[in-house]
Amino acid sequence: MSKEKAYQFFRLVERMRKAQKEYFRCKTSAYLNESKRLEKEVDAEINRVNNLLLDRQQPKLFNEQ
Repeated sequence: MSKEKAYQFFRLVERMRKAQKEYFRCKTSAYLNESKRLEKEVDAEINRVNNLLLDRQQPKLFNEQ
């Protein structure tokens, strides 16, 4: 992961946590929806990176390109 991607992920998590805290403080549907949306983005990025790492760990049977 490049420094820029890592920074973007850090900021995404920061926004997610802020929205979660605001939801628990105010209990509004707007903050809940924002929290869920950001959580999906975080989960998608975690899955993307996990898949990349898994691909690097598994040897290739054929010379795929």
